[in-house]
Amino acid sequence: MGNTNIDWVQMTDIAIVAQIGSFIKQTRLGINKSQAQLAIDAGLNRWTISQIERGESVSLSSLIQILRALDALFVLNSFEVNETISPLAYAKLKREQRERAGRSESKSTNKEDDLGW
Repeated sequence: MGNTNIDWVQMTDIAIVAQIGSFIKQTRLGINKSQAQLAIDAGLNRWTISQIERGESVSLSSLIQILRALDALFVLNSFEVNETISPLAYAKLKREQRERAGRSESKSTNKEDDLGW
């Protein structure tokens, strides 16, 4: 797939768009599709495919359609959000669970001691 040591932080926005365009072009050529074929599969104009491959901006929706048509949506895996809980929030949650358990036991103990009088 090419250079895997790209320093995205050091790149300008224009350079990043150009890199995305290069990825699109190399992926398209790798599956032996013309720009016209990719445009049809993506539901876009050929001009839009040409535009992104030249390093020009396209809409995010167009990019997603192109990636879908190239069967390359895997590049979006980095955007997956995994919910995590901070250690402090986890400790607080555990403390609250213990407090709730402790309170319910004391209530049931009081009911058992009550003889109903």
